[in-house]
Amino acid sequence: MKPPQEVLADYLARQNLKMTAQRRLILDVFLREKNHLSAEELYAKIKTQDPSVGQATVYRTLKLLTEARLAEEVNFADGVLRYEPLYGIEHHDHLICEGCGKNIEIMDPVIERRQEELARKHGFVLSRHKMNLYGLCEKCRKKNKAPKKTTPG
Repeated sequence: MKPPQEVLADYLARQNLKMTAQRRLILDVFLREKNHLSAEELYAKIKTQDPSVGQATVYRTLKLLTEARLAEEVNFADGVLRYEPLYGIEHHDHLICEGCGKNIEIMDPVIERRQEELARKHGFVLSRHKMNLYGLCEKCRKKNKAPKKTTPG
């Protein structure tokens, strides 16, 4: 398996683009992160290391990382598009709380096998997939069950 920097450099070369120091920095910072990051969050982290990197460069590089299959967009239905590393990461799905935005990465071989079975049944060969399950986490469910305060009338 090629290192991710080489994967990006190869992809950029096919697009007649160059691997710049700024793109390498963005890739390295992105890959070190353990959380799902928005472009704005990644930009804030990059600025602490190199203030000369512009926000547009971060956005364009995230697009390139996604096209090169080093990153994947994730949408947790909260209006913020986030990214997570795709390279060298085992496939997983997400449980997403619609109350607080908490997300949990889940891996379940039974679900994965069932998806493959369903694809075969319908004549498909899967190349990739995403599964996001939305609901309320335990904390938000408890908060929603709290008795409502009433004001004396």
